[in-house]
Amino acid sequence: MTYLERSLAPGEEIVCEGRWPMIYWVMAWAALLLLGIFVVGVLIFARAAIHMSVTQFGVTSQRVVIKHGWLHGGTRENRTLKVEGVSVGQSFWGKLFGYGRIMVTGTGEAHLVFPPMANPVAFRRAIESARIAHDEHEVHLAEEDREVIREAAENGAREDDAPPPRANAQ
Repeated sequence: MTYLERSLAPGEEIVCEGRWPMIYWVMAWAALLLLGIFVVGVLIFARAAIHMSVTQFGVTSQRVVIKHGWLHGGTRENRTLKVEGVSVGQSFWGKLFGYGRIMVTGTGEAHLVFPPMANPVAFRRAIESARIAHDEHEVHLAEEDREVIREAAENGAREDDAPPPRANAQ
């Protein structure tokens, strides 16, 4: 069971799980095979394989998640409601082999940079669809504000007839 599966909240489901691009695995195996006679090739392969095995990233119906590390690691999460922008970065080689990086910006200081992943455009699409599905353009208002809007609608009030804004109680 992956971290994403274990960390789901009630009613939350996985929309998309990211995966490492195949070229990264090919390069790790090439290092092992070509440099394997030397300790260097084994170390390069072991480091790459462990790093790719313990790093998970995905999109759920409510969150965007990056989990990294094995003995010492952590997670970075951002709620889909708080996502303000998603950008995809692909180099020439990334476009050629179908991999790239995703950068997610959220409200405040939230900024998630994902490791290189296979098919980053589909991952971006999953973030956007989760964000749209979660944000049904629902407006949450206090009951007092709802009453003011109902009264204005019933009375056919014009904008200049609107009551003055109420002061926030502190």
